Amino acid sequence: MSDAAAIPLWVEAARTGDGSAMDALYRRFAPVVHGILLAYVQHADADDLTQDVFETAIRRLGELREPAAFPGWIVSIARRAALDAKRRPTAMTGLELDRTASPDRPDDRLEAERSLRAIACLPEAYRETLLLRLVEGLTGPEIAERTGLAPGSVRVNLHRGMAMLRATLGSAADARGTTA
Repeated sequence: MSDAAAIPLWVEAARTGDGSAMDALYRRFAPVVHGILLAYVQHADADDLTQDVFETAIRRLGELREPAAFPGWIVSIARRAALDAKRRPTAMTGLELDRTASPDRPDDRLEAERSLRAIACLPEAYRETLLLRLVEGLTGPEIAERTGLAPGSVRVNLHRGMAMLRATLGSAADARGTTA
């Protein structure tokens, strides 16, 4: 049985308190939730909010009418959580960006920060899709399956988003007098 076919079964089992079903849903959708949150908030905040989104989802599973709708439902909870966090007067952590890059490679860290800033300036649909692809490592079909987007929409968003990202990063490099 494919994971897509298993999702409604996991949802039904999670509703009854089955911990392994809850774990399966978390493992399957945590990268999507985290990637969507990264489109709106800082990395450390996205880590914390991912947990909050799943706590909310598990608590409210009884409200989900159609178990097969879980992918779109968890994505909408993640977006609401991100927008709520963004409305706060100050960031949850006060950290600017993820500092997990090796301190021995400051150029890599600076390049990653510059790329994340450029992605943050893109339209929402492109920003989310690119983060799911580039940061979370999901393939186009995985993004489509886990977000409820049509595969064609994911392809378009990735293509246009990458073109906009290249243009943005290229413009920034040109302004610094270097090449991307």
